[in-house]
Amino acid sequence: MTLRTIASLPDPVLRRKARTVTAFDQNLQTLVNDLIETMREAPGVGLAAPQVSVSQRVIVIEYAEEVRSEDHTEPVEGEEVKEVKPKLYILVNPEIVKMSEETEFGVEGCLSIPGVVGEVERHLWVQVKGRNRHGNPVRLKPQGWLARIFQHEIDHLNGVLFPDRATRVWQPQAEDANVENEV
Repeated sequence: MTLRTIASLPDPVLRRKARTVTAFDQNLQTLVNDLIETMREAPGVGLAAPQVSVSQRVIVIEYAEEVRSEDHTEPVEGEEVKEVKPKLYILVNPEIVKMSEETEFGVEGCLSIPGVVGEVERHLWVQVKGRNRHGNPVRLKPQGWLARIFQHEIDHLNGVLFPDRATRVWQPQAEDANVENEV
């Protein structure tokens, strides 16, 4: 595995629509492994192939849901928050096929746009289909923050960056610790 350089604005690869993957060969396996290693090292919770200057429709996401209160901001009171092992998702040629009507705003950052965050409206859940790294069909229905990550990463495959969808963008101060991880 190799750490790859993360492309940042104004690199034009970030604005291109990525190509559909047709070969599930060793080159794809190497790309997936490199994406995982690069995402973890950054650190981030998701990474799309265009972010490492490869214009292919491949995303990796690694995220662990925690037990949260109803408003999703604090751990549930009186309940021990268990260490939850992050789950790794690898999707090739992912597409959103269905989404909730309900949306919510959340603060997002991006490894390709360091030092900036924005408030972005996203669907509460999405249904995603694609293929795993071996070409087998995959269908997922992520909810909450995980759905936000999928929407963010799939946007990268279409040349869309979070500031394009943000209602407000700013440079966070040290006290702005409400961005969970850079997506």
